[in-house]
Amino acid sequence: MRHSSVRGEGAPAQPGGDISDAGPGSGGGKRQGRRRVLRWVSSVLSFLILATAAGGYLYYRHLNGSIKTDALNLGETKLGGSKPNAFGQTPLNILLIGSDARDDAANQALGGARDTFDGPPLADVQMLLHLSADRSNMSVVSMPRDTMLMMPKCTEPGGKVHQASKGLVQTNESLSRGGPGCTVAAWQELTHIPIDHFMMIDFKGVVTMADAIGGVPVCVQQNVESRTKDGKGSGLKLPAGTNTIQGEQALQWLRTRYGFEDGTDLGRTHAQHMYMNSMAREFRKNAKLSNPVKLNSLAQAAIKAMVVDPGLNKIDKLYDLSMELKKVPTGRITMTTMPWVYSTREEGRVEPKPVEAEGLFRMVREDIALDGKGSGNPAATPQAPAASGSPAASGSPAAPSQPAVDPAAPPAKIPVTVRNATGGKDGAQTRVKGRADDVAALLVGKGFAKAQSTTQTAAEDTTVIRFSSPDQAGDAAAVATALGLPASSVEKSDDVTGIVLFVGKDWRTGNAPTPPPPAPTKAPDSARPLNGDDDKECMAIQPGFTW
Repeated sequence: MRHSSVRGEGAPAQPGGDISDAGPGSGGGKRQGRRRVLRWVSSVLSFLILATAAGGYLYYRHLNGSIKTDALNLGETKLGGSKPNAFGQTPLNILLIGSDARDDAANQALGGARDTFDGPPLADVQMLLHLSADRSNMSVVSMPRDTMLMMPKCTEPGGKVHQASKGLVQTNESLSRGGPGCTVAAWQELTHIPIDHFMMIDFKGVVTMADAIGGVPVCVQQNVESRTKDGKGSGLKLPAGTNTIQGEQALQWLRTRYGFEDGTDLGRTHAQHMYMNSMAREFRKNAKLSNPVKLNSLAQAAIKAMVVDPGLNKIDKLYDLSMELKKVPTGRITMTTMPWVYSTREEGRVEPKPVEAEGLFRMVREDIALDGKGSGNPAATPQAPAASGSPAASGSPAAPSQPAVDPAAPPAKIPVTVRNATGGKDGAQTRVKGRADDVAALLVGKGFAKAQSTTQTAAEDTTVIRFSSPDQAGDAAAVATALGLPASSVEKSDDVTGIVLFVGKDWRTGNAPTPPPPAPTKAPDSARPLNGDDDKECMAIQPGFTW
């Protein structure tokens, strides 16, 4: 079993671990629990700070100098940012990262084992926030911290290289491979979703934020007390029904595992989503946040705890983003968890659930609302593309901040090597003879005079175009466009030289690959979707934890 990436683990692993429910008898375990829940709350903060009233803008301006930035993407795959739809409207994908960094006195004072101080940070909370192109809906996809992934190659701005992993690595280790830009790269490699921004938060000021709104309403179906016979548990004790919690009690709610549902991390995750939605509703309606002194104090605490990409490095950019997010009613916010299965390769860890996880990622890629309701008003006239010089056209958060892809050369000057990969990865079918020759001839007919086949073969389920150098990205994209392939089929790879087209199992005949099946129209039940307006959701209580 792999334990190196989970600090202080001392019990069988569940998705998200279980040490955050350690009771008072565990000493350091209780500190670990507080640390873990603060990590989670810190990621929520980045979402909630953007939902505050517009009037706070004037009190944020002087905080510009406090905003810390880091590189957006340290990986080699550059997807170029979110693409506009046919109406010129652009979705936004923002990765929210909760760091457990404990490299200053303020964070160390919040608890946690001393052996974690000044150690490499872990991205123990990762949530992808997707804002639809028409601003009618918002989707949030959480990834369990125990998810095992292949890590991409990441290069720090100073030149230090973290090579791609040769085996599965726990997702929260991405942050220690150069910073948040590697966490972004890992998400893009897994999901093929272009990420426009990230916001990484540690946990300074989080308790102040939670208390400032006067508490958060939560509901339990029965009286609950999170305490086992051997002293484990968060200590949360609530009567049945709706309770408004804040301070220590709010922290207990967020770290409770024993007592909720089946006693695993799944119940805790669901409780955290309930809290996040409820807190967002409170932020939108709570008048206390119009108090200039209080708002200024909250802003200072939040900004000092935040690291963002260069596209969000000014208060006016954060303000513009907050205005975009505020367009979405809470009833069109959908919280989900990436569908997962227990790993057969790493005991006690999880991996993305085949088909359903990819279906969820595809919905985000194709800007399909997870609640199944489509756009907010299909009959409405779509907004026109931003005019030159407008905020959206001049680098505001509404515009992608990824580096621009080099323009493509004329097709006749683009060399393309075509390889036959039609057998698929499972090897269940034999490769179609002469398929590379046929597709190379098709490319020549489309003007790519330098396209040629090779006797080298491969195995791919879907057709993919890989290129070796960043300055070939535009050329590779031009090949994909000519063949009608999606942008997600283009990848940078160290395993090829030049531009190589792998003809996959989806293209065994004809002049175009077999189109994929229709995308899902609603998040699967395995993602446990929760609507932002659902104030009736009530936590089920684990037998044996009532009073």
